[in-house]
Amino acid sequence: MIPKSFDILGNIAILKFDKEKKSKKIKIAKELLKKHNSITTVLEKSEKIKGRLRKIKTVHLAGEKTKIARYVENGCKFKFNVDETYFSQRLSNERKEIAEQVKKNERVLVMFAGVGVFAIVIGKLAKPKLVISNEINRKASKFAKENVKLNKLKNVKIVQGDSKRICEKFFNDGIKFDRIVMPRPNLRESFLKSALKVIKKKGIVNYYGFGGDVEKIVFGIREEVKRTGKKIKIKLIKKAGDIAPYKFRWRVDFIVL
Repeated sequence: MIPKSFDILGNIAILKFDKEKKSKKIKIAKELLKKHNSITTVLEKSEKIKGRLRKIKTVHLAGEKTKIARYVENGCKFKFNVDETYFSQRLSNERKEIAEQVKKNERVLVMFAGVGVFAIVIGKLAKPKLVISNEINRKASKFAKENVKLNKLKNVKIVQGDSKRICEKFFNDGIKFDRIVMPRPNLRESFLKSALKVIKKKGIVNYYGFGGDVEKIVFGIREEVKRTGKKIKIKLIKKAGDIAPYKFRWRVDFIVL
């Protein structure tokens, strides 16, 4: 019996099992290939997302032996290795929503950008002046560069490196942004101090936080902003998905005054 919940990333389906024999897993994977013509590879997720680079580990069950996904979202094409780079198709609507906020004259920074999905969707749909896609994972940044070419975009630039160091360099060079998108990993550190160094006055931050109590997240944002000597106005607080029982991803949009 095919599990009710599984991820489809273009040509690749990723299944998760509790306790099943290998022979049964392969049988289920082959059933899935028959039912979905678009799926050519079925993998099993053998380890949870872990580490700062948010990697997973998968094993091949059926179909073509590849870890390279080819995925289409919001009219954009993407290519990436499912084991070596982080990707969430569950943020598809989030990416479109934020792209709809962006104005044509904006300069946008996307932190924790992975294979460039937020940046490319924004670049293609909103057509702003510039989108910088920043990611620490070298392999993800390499795929991001390929994805920019794949989508024939001239307004998206890939900058690989640690977000703190990159923001510090932008600050020292006098480079600031109209909008900063922060689809953060589920880490204790907020990285707001770094982002606030390079946001323009009246600039907008789309910040993602995790937890059951959004008021705690908002309080943490306000306290951290206060320590930088800046002020903000909250525009929107939105639940952006479940990550565990009673634990959610939240998006907080705010203007830096």
